[in-house]
Amino acid sequence: MPGAPHSWNRTATRSPSAATAAHRSISRPGGSRPPGSLRPGRLPVNERRAVEFAPKDAQLRDDVRTLGALVGDVIREQCGEAFFQLVERARHAAIAGAADELQALVKGLPPRDAETLVRAFAAYFEVVNLAERIHRIRRRRDYLRSASDPQEGSLRDMVVRLASAGVTPPQVAALLQRLLVEPVFTAHPTEATRRTLLEKEQVIGRLLVERLDPSRTPDEERASLARIREEITAAWQTDPQPSARPTVMDELENVLFYLTDIVYRVVPPFSEELDQAVHKSYDVEVPTRPMLRFGSWVGGDMDGNPNVGAETLRAALARQRELALGRYRAEATELARRLSQSGALTGVSDAVREGVAAYSALFPRALATIPARYHDMPYRVLFRLIAARLEATRRDAPPPEGYGAAAELERDLGLVIASLRTHRGEHAGLFGVQRLLRRVETFGFHLATIDLRQHAHVHRAVLATLLKDPDWNDRPAPDRLARLRRVLEQGEQPAGAPDAHATRTLEVFKAIADSRARFGPDAVGPYIISMAQGADDVFAVLVLARWGGLAGSGGGGGGVHVPLDVAPLFETVAELGAAPGVMRELLTDPYYRAHLAARRMHQMVMIGYSDSNKDAGIGASRWGLQHAQAALVETTEKSGVDLTFFHGRGGTVSRGGGKITNAILSAPRGSIRGHFRMTEQGEAIDARYGLRGIAMRTLAQTVNAVALATALPRAPDVRESVWTTIMDTIAQGSRTAYRALVYD
Repeated sequence: MPGAPHSWNRTATRSPSAATAAHRSISRPGGSRPPGSLRPGRLPVNERRAVEFAPKDAQLRDDVRTLGALVGDVIREQCGEAFFQLVERARHAAIAGAADELQALVKGLPPRDAETLVRAFAAYFEVVNLAERIHRIRRRRDYLRSASDPQEGSLRDMVVRLASAGVTPPQVAALLQRLLVEPVFTAHPTEATRRTLLEKEQVIGRLLVERLDPSRTPDEERASLARIREEITAAWQTDPQPSARPTVMDELENVLFYLTDIVYRVVPPFSEELDQAVHKSYDVEVPTRPMLRFGSWVGGDMDGNPNVGAETLRAALARQRELALGRYRAEATELARRLSQSGALTGVSDAVREGVAAYSALFPRALATIPARYHDMPYRVLFRLIAARLEATRRDAPPPEGYGAAAELERDLGLVIASLRTHRGEHAGLFGVQRLLRRVETFGFHLATIDLRQHAHVHRAVLATLLKDPDWNDRPAPDRLARLRRVLEQGEQPAGAPDAHATRTLEVFKAIADSRARFGPDAVGPYIISMAQGADDVFAVLVLARWGGLAGSGGGGGGVHVPLDVAPLFETVAELGAAPGVMRELLTDPYYRAHLAARRMHQMVMIGYSDSNKDAGIGASRWGLQHAQAALVETTEKSGVDLTFFHGRGGTVSRGGGKITNAILSAPRGSIRGHFRMTEQGEAIDARYGLRGIAMRTLAQTVNAVALATALPRAPDVRESVWTTIMDTIAQGSRTAYRALVYD
């Protein structure tokens, strides 16, 4: 509240995230304190942190004050003056470090008031964290306006580093053709923010970005603040969690919010910034291809949600396809409005005219809705008819009425781009058509690839039924492997009738085949095996896939191939240690090598950060992950297999969180080969993709690190053997201490 003596606009109250933007200093005059000199429950004055904003963050300080005042006004309006003063007393007690006072203050509160108090502070921290994200966007703009060195981690920084290292234009072109970064979004209902609140956050974010314009008038500023307060108030009056348990489709809508409202919009400017960076450093046009691809576990993570199965896979992909086609149709309609060129004045290519003629015959009803005065505007007519074909595709009309694949839409857009370039149209609509093409190349008709994941023990239980072997799970792993190999090589069919659980499992593989036929080959990603322990766990998936109807020609076993990438997930420290041996056994198996030959000799391995940390503590976990990656790189290189690591990272440090650039650049040599795949989980999604500017920065930092790790790997260091010995000791000691604390 502006002018209030005790208000939320004080900079001393900071969110944990926003505090990183400020310089902190701890003053301890007089040396150490004598024992017993402290008042219980209160931090001594000489150890309280003085929070000061650096000069570059002065605008962030102002935003924090403004937003804090608005939250204070909302609390006073919605809860009354008495409750607002309660919040203020709690705030001052927290700032003073008076734990006993704070405890006494909240101890006697009725549950409803305690909940409201928590919501009050949560509302404050949410808007302050949003202010910090806006400040990051502000700082990025400052870098882009500056003629000084590029911002660290940016695409421009990446290209400058490559050029400085002597990487030639052909080498850069080859590198950019090779790069592929795949963020994979997962559902965490306990951490997910309700979609309506995400939308309100977007509105506030846009209004805060508008406030960056220095030419705004006082009236415009007052109007923006009024709108921000309106959104904060509406959010306060919205239950953060729905009363009904979220369904798989509810989880999907949350993920789709980020994909369609933010990531979809970011992809073209990301590509344009990369093109500009390359041209600026090399003064040549280097052809690039889409290096971003997005995935999801929502609808396919059977291990994470027992309600997931064949039906959720189909439903999720159908919803994603509907949204992708709807976006493309809207853009095609807008391009039809903008591209008003008259053929008699500018000319168009024969290919465009042929396209107009073909689509006019294919869609006579759509053609009839186009006014006659537009008939000499070939681009406008073509895009109106492209929109009609996209609508037919959405209705599942078969070709030629509907598009058979996204590549057909790419071809149509390519014809228009070529015609515009040939007929002086580079500044008359080319930009918009290129943006749509980049989106279609990135998202296809499926929007995001959906992975499948299931626990290894589920597969074993199903096989026990289908093989009529109740002791299957207790048999030695080599015996299970030999039996499964025989099933595949000889084309054996199930010996036992499937029960309900087995039927549900087999239906998943049928759904994979159906989904690829309907939504495209990239609609379904790898099949991940949780808690994989041996080569037999991978063979189990191949057998079940074959029995479920997912099979094609080629590969081993009588010319029958399972068209599926199977990715074992190694999670505990013990499993990470055993992973190189498991993969060595797989990669030397003749049948599995034939399977890989049909998959372009590519193998994906997923490594888990959370379970390894829960199992052995963070020190042993991180060192186990490092060891496993190095050993797996060596194993696959000897086998002539292209390896991709899929990193199961979470939001917190204990789940593998932290700066992604540090993780990539410190990875073992050879583990980053132009392809990087990682999960984006829980609150990390909103923090990394909640605003377009932040999403742009997140993707740029990741691509920057992957490119540098691929093209300029670290040179070997003679001290590495000593470091390894030290880390072995640290890992073992930390594991012992952790296990003693948690399990003993």
